[in-house]
Amino acid sequence: MSSDNIKGLILALSSSLFIGASFIVKKKGLKRAGASGIRAGVGGYSYLYEPLWWVGMITMIVGEIANFAAYAFAPAILVTPLGALSIIISAVLAHIILRERLHIFGILGCALCVVGSTTIVLHAPQERGIESVTEVWDLAMEPGFLLYAALVITAVFILIFHFIPQYGQTHIMVYIGVCSLVGSLSVMSVKALGIALKLTLSGMNQLVYPQTWVFTLVVITCVLTQMNYLNKALDTFNTAVVSPIYYVMFTSLTILASVIMFKDWDRQSPTQVVTEMCGFVTILGGTFLLHRTKDMVDGLPTSMSSMRLSKHADEDGIDGEGIPLRRQDSSRSP
Repeated sequence: MSSDNIKGLILALSSSLFIGASFIVKKKGLKRAGASGIRAGVGGYSYLYEPLWWVGMITMIVGEIANFAAYAFAPAILVTPLGALSIIISAVLAHIILRERLHIFGILGCALCVVGSTTIVLHAPQERGIESVTEVWDLAMEPGFLLYAALVITAVFILIFHFIPQYGQTHIMVYIGVCSLVGSLSVMSVKALGIALKLTLSGMNQLVYPQTWVFTLVVITCVLTQMNYLNKALDTFNTAVVSPIYYVMFTSLTILASVIMFKDWDRQSPTQVVTEMCGFVTILGGTFLLHRTKDMVDGLPTSMSSMRLSKHADEDGIDGEGIPLRRQDSSRSP
């Protein structure tokens, strides 16, 4: 691995630690805010007055800053999959703090995430040499990426204005879809902005280029959108469901966007590409296990486990098959 890739790796690991913890702290803050006001899941913003939510938000910001810096040194195909480690941290803390049980197969899922992440780290491509933010702009203006961006923006508007009013409270993929689609564009802009700041600090001022400020505006817009709909998803559905689904969709779309824009795989052999994809699939398998087994009970037959799930469906936001449901709470405002 190059020195830049090692720096990106360390920053990405630090980012996962902070972000994984922030999911739990924000969830606790959202619960407290929902107990005394209108829940975020139904359009409320009472969480803005909850100190614990802000602690979680600050923790997430620290993690995102570390993630931001990681993209300046390493390719997205290396940095983004390491977000699986934040799922492990989130799952373990949810088990301890939120009492969202982590089954033995969930532990196996965590191990698979680590194995997949290690595979990708060992076979990650070298960062593309870029001397100016205008080079990144030229890559973003190529027909392939413009088509991808147009499809993403169209899909986001359809989800926000058509599907969220009807299905936002019952179908987790609606909220997560918006977050993931917007997130893939934000990562490309974050990487461009990170490269611009890295070059500026090394003596080549990139702040004089208007493209730097365009990328900054895109980052701000995308991050605010992600934060809004991620809050709705966390408040409406179980954390152990939101985290892995968001990771899988976000990572898949980000890798796709990076391959289209930066052409990461053009500098690798077919063997390296296949190995990276095997690592990614291993991570997906781990997140699937974390999701499907999070409410299994050791030593109980399936029927008894299903009875337990049914009993706690309202509390956890899932039914006996592990399908996210809208929370039902008659003591709160609709």
